[in-house]
Amino acid sequence: MLSRKNLLLTLTALSLSSSSLFADTNSNDQDIDISKLSEAFGHFIGKNLNTSGLNFDIDQLVKGIKDGAAGKPAPMSEQEYQKGMMELQQRTLKKLAEDNLSAANKFIEENKNKPGVEVLENDKLQYKVLQTGSGEAVKEHSAPKLNYKGSYLDGTVFGSSEESGGPISIPLDHTIPGFAQALKGMKEGEKRMIWVHPDLGYGTGGQLAPNSLLIFEVEIIEANPASEDDSQLPLAEMGSDDDDQDFDDDEDLDEDEDDYRDAL
Repeated sequence: MLSRKNLLLTLTALSLSSSSLFADTNSNDQDIDISKLSEAFGHFIGKNLNTSGLNFDIDQLVKGIKDGAAGKPAPMSEQEYQKGMMELQQRTLKKLAEDNLSAANKFIEENKNKPGVEVLENDKLQYKVLQTGSGEAVKEHSAPKLNYKGSYLDGTVFGSSEESGGPISIPLDHTIPGFAQALKGMKEGEKRMIWVHPDLGYGTGGQLAPNSLLIFEVEIIEANPASEDDSQLPLAEMGSDDDDQDFDDDEDLDEDEDDYRDAL
């Protein structure tokens, strides 16, 4: 699923990919199938465009590549191009945020009536016990050690403790409100499926897809272990204050534009 950061990375990757493909100047040309490599480069561009959510005209894109390679004049100035790309990025992410919020509201409304689903906050936070526990319970302000998998409504996984090498500790004071609230009171050995509305998640900020309903499958390993360094905690990083900005923030768009220009 598209996120704000991934969209910007897609744009920069397209501009940097040509230099990375041909960076090894010591390679023997006889060992390189230029025809196949050229096709692979085109496939790379097409694949990234397809996942970026940017509705480019492919025919015109190909024409631009040919004209640029032939040294023909560009159809617009560099300043016009950069402004247009930033406006397209903003429009794409706004539309995605609207669609995701609508899907989240619909899911929460339908899911609350399903068997076993408990509501912690009306229209915002729900969970279902998958396995009961019998150990110590998670306390407020603690940093429980747990296994987790986080995904979107479409099933796309955006993070897991398995990717981090095993159970991790999450300080409840340094993560999203919905996740922290749903963990309080869970006992060691307990497993829950948790559904977090974007209002209690990352909203339009953070590194994940804007206004996404987040689904967590969580198992508590140790309820109240000794504290650990927050910088090692993926969920805390994804919800950092630096990323919690709205799409209407002109200053933030200027920063994105600077990042993109630096990558060109």
